[in-house]
Amino acid sequence: MILKDTLRRIVNEQRQQIVSKQNSVKREILDQIPLDLHYAIIISGIRRVGKSTLLQQLLTKLPDFYYFNFEDSRLINFEPADFEKLNQIMAEEYGTSKFYIFDEIQNIKGWEVFVRSMLDNGKQFFITGSNASLLSRELGTRLTGRHINIELFPFSFTEWLSFFKKERALKTFNDYFQNGGLPQYLKYGQNSILQELLLDVLYRDIVARHNIRDAKSLQELALYLLGNVSNEFSYNTLKKLFNFGSVNTPISYISYMEDSYLLFTVQKFDYSLKKQAVNEKKIYAIDNGLVLCNSTSLSSEKGRMLENLVFITLHRKYHDIYYFKGKRECDFVVMENKKINMVIQVCYELTDDNKDREVEGLVEAMSFFKLEKGLILTYNQEDEFYVVKKYVDVKPIWKWL
Repeated sequence: MILKDTLRRIVNEQRQQIVSKQNSVKREILDQIPLDLHYAIIISGIRRVGKSTLLQQLLTKLPDFYYFNFEDSRLINFEPADFEKLNQIMAEEYGTSKFYIFDEIQNIKGWEVFVRSMLDNGKQFFITGSNASLLSRELGTRLTGRHINIELFPFSFTEWLSFFKKERALKTFNDYFQNGGLPQYLKYGQNSILQELLLDVLYRDIVARHNIRDAKSLQELALYLLGNVSNEFSYNTLKKLFNFGSVNTPISYISYMEDSYLLFTVQKFDYSLKKQAVNEKKIYAIDNGLVLCNSTSLSSEKGRMLENLVFITLHRKYHDIYYFKGKRECDFVVMENKKINMVIQVCYELTDDNKDREVEGLVEAMSFFKLEKGLILTYNQEDEFYVVKKYVDVKPIWKWL
């Protein structure tokens, strides 16, 4: 339980903070958020990606609102019964509103019961969270069919250019390519910001919530995977490498890291779902800057970092992304509406030494999926040609973005 006077003070302080925030770069996803549905709009993403800022931009489009951030150290004793008290205070302080904006609500057990009851009374919620699994599990039991999920990613290249007020060019792309798109790091440029972010995700979003006893092994695995972005891995190999007692341990750890938007796995495409599940996967990270600030082995691996950036860009729009491997390999095949409609090869630079391998992998995937066009993304090369009547478009990633 939390005292009403304490709760009232927090409500007023938080509202003042959110409305007094300085102007910020408009997030592209803002216009995709519906404002006229009696639904819970769930906005999820890694810590410090800008969810609170997005909410601040959102509230300027609303005639009135209630705002509350549950990630406040003074709320340690907040209980489900306090939701009604909170509701009364907000009504007393700011009048009647149909719009609720709740930040990091997954910290409060039983939150979905309150949200469901208010939805039934015609209210609308905008909710942020940094753990996809916790949100989806609770939503699935209480809010089935009454919620819409929206994922917020680090700045796109377009948002990055707006943030720095720069023009699209190779030089500006290189800065984006190296530094990523997490706003706080871009603002201050301190590596410690992204190093602390990694620890926050591991210890606050994973260790604390899943009662992990061996936090050191989790951190070692995370650092290993960040140093191996764009590479294939198997759970059995990780089990042996880190001396885990069971293969279930790396499976669980990586699942937790995916839920927290730190890392993502991509499966090898196969029409057999059983084979697809047991094949080696590839690992990608949420942000290039986060990778480079927490890894000592990737500063010269520009090809792998370019591939990581392409994945994150694709993942903003598509959820069914695979890699293809036959005689050769193709980095990405994208499924939309249950049909593969795009194949992409990523190569930092096409040379006489690697051209045949890269093109053959792409063309093999094009033939397998019966596609007439394929794309090779490079750092700064542009070309086009036909191979066995298949059109290959070579494009610099900064133009593709």
